[in-house]
Amino acid sequence: MKKLFGNLVLAVIVLAVISFFAAPAVAFFAIRSAAEAGDVQGLARLIDFTAVRQSIRPQLQGRPEALAPPPAFLEDPIGALRRQFEDNPIIRPPSVDVYLTPAALAALTRGEGRAADRWSSSTPPPVADKIRKPWPRPAYWGVNRARVSVADPSGARTVFTFERRGPFEWRLVQIGLPPAAAVATPSAG
Repeated sequence: MKKLFGNLVLAVIVLAVISFFAAPAVAFFAIRSAAEAGDVQGLARLIDFTAVRQSIRPQLQGRPEALAPPPAFLEDPIGALRRQFEDNPIIRPPSVDVYLTPAALAALTRGEGRAADRWSSSTPPPVADKIRKPWPRPAYWGVNRARVSVADPSGARTVFTFERRGPFEWRLVQIGLPPAAAVATPSAG
């Protein structure tokens, strides 16, 4: 009886460790599935949209310095005022939201990268059974942060960064688009 109990405890520990390490991949596939189904509420539970918007905006503007936190107002008052006008959504509406529609998120998980912006709510995606769905590859794994990448046919990678929010809960906090020169073609076929 002690041996059976010991084996049961060992099996539970092994299962917990496997689940702990597989959770980011499960979160990626959950995002892909929710995006393909158009499940906005499911996506809201899996994605930190504020953080993802902040990660995509500098990539679209082509400003790598925007990835660093801005200096404080007391250090650079003119730069802080300029940033208020540049980042004002009334003056310059952000184009980041085209990447955060369910159809565009599904395209990003298929590795379409910057070309995913063409899939909006008004443009239906191609038939699901004719779509190439590459498997994500681990790019980095840490205890509280994990990155998986999906490559398009040309090899350009879209990187998804997940952050731990609980023992087995991961949320998407950043999407790294491929360089602007590597715009993918549609993956239907």
